[in-house]
Amino acid sequence: MNKIVRDHYPVSQLPDDLRTGFDKDATVRIVIEEHENSIVESGGGALPSSFFEYRVPGPPMKVTDLLESIRVYKASRAPSTDEEEAVRRIRELRDEWDEE
Repeated sequence: MNKIVRDHYPVSQLPDDLRTGFDKDATVRIVIEEHENSIVESGGGALPSSFFEYRVPGPPMKVTDLLESIRVYKASRAPSTDEEEAVRRIRELRDEWDEE
């Protein structure tokens, strides 16, 4: 796989869509790698390569926006387990330690 790395590259020479969130006089490190549309093997099994892609670069999120997005995410999902099931699992794990 081919890879190009440039250290201390001027932000002013980047395309407009890559300048977002950086000071115009800053320098950045550029790493360009060939993108493979394949399945990536990991410890937990195969994951699509898109799993490892990051959000579009931009200014950092404000803490209040981050907390609100977490609240909205949690509200939109059903709990993965109910309280009784969680207590049962915890007691089961605790009892394993007692047996040893």
